[in-house]
Amino acid sequence: MDTIRLKARAKINLGLDVVRRREDGYHEVRMVMQMLKLYDQIDIEKTETPGIRLTCNLSFLPTDECNIAYKAAKVMMEQFDIKQGVCIRIEKHIPVAAGMAGGSTDCAAVLYGMNKLFDLQLSQKKLREIGVKLGADVPYCLMRRTALSEGIGEILTPVAPLPDCPILIAKPSISVSTRYVYEHLKLNEEILHPDVDGIVSALKAKDLYGVTDRLGNVLETVTIPEHPVIADIKQQMMQSGAVNALMSGSGPTVFGIFDDEDKAKKAFEDMKASGLARQIYLTRPFNQKIKSTRKNQRKR
Repeated sequence: MDTIRLKARAKINLGLDVVRRREDGYHEVRMVMQMLKLYDQIDIEKTETPGIRLTCNLSFLPTDECNIAYKAAKVMMEQFDIKQGVCIRIEKHIPVAAGMAGGSTDCAAVLYGMNKLFDLQLSQKKLREIGVKLGADVPYCLMRRTALSEGIGEILTPVAPLPDCPILIAKPSISVSTRYVYEHLKLNEEILHPDVDGIVSALKAKDLYGVTDRLGNVLETVTIPEHPVIADIKQQMMQSGAVNALMSGSGPTVFGIFDDEDKAKKAFEDMKASGLARQIYLTRPFNQKIKSTRKNQRKR
């Protein structure tokens, strides 16, 4: 195998709670993570010339060591003494700096792809150990299943998937610093913590409305006051028939969950007409079937 093409999928947070801030500055979280059918396309090709060449369809993204996907390739080369080079092409569709793990999922795809291309035969556990050093969401993006995420994001427990439904994604023309949001989060008695365990139970029961009734994200308490347009997008989605809407991650992307395809399509058009968002997508949950054969494991 000399080339591999991968789908690096976006994620949303059905629930995002911050338990505490640790002495090392990291925050302990409890999150329910769901992957989407929205994805970036990653092509990786072996080259005889040593080194890493990365290209992207978005000119404003770095193509050197400032790119987490580049870092992933470099780590794999250094740790496993890979002498050949690689050419990595990233076709971005996931909104950037948007709370959807766009960088982390590209990083995870490169780790996975390098493992396959160079027949390193690393377990997913080993890849996650490498990935968490690059980014807290990378282990989840390697897992690619609905999961409860704890610790700083590295403790992952598979849970039942979100029932199939239309999901509207809308990102306004702003970007948000995850570091800023966490640094300004106030974990006081007044903060409303989402019912993460209730979401997990509703997923197990395949109860879409049980999930949507419990959607919650403590980081909204920081991001929405800074960027009120997020609240406007949520309101627009609800007016267009969303069962519920929530900011994903540290924002600013908002997702709305619908129980009717026609409502979702109309909401898509309404969102475009509103001018509130620059990037708008209509997608669905991605729920991967677990496959055991080596042949099928190559398909992502």
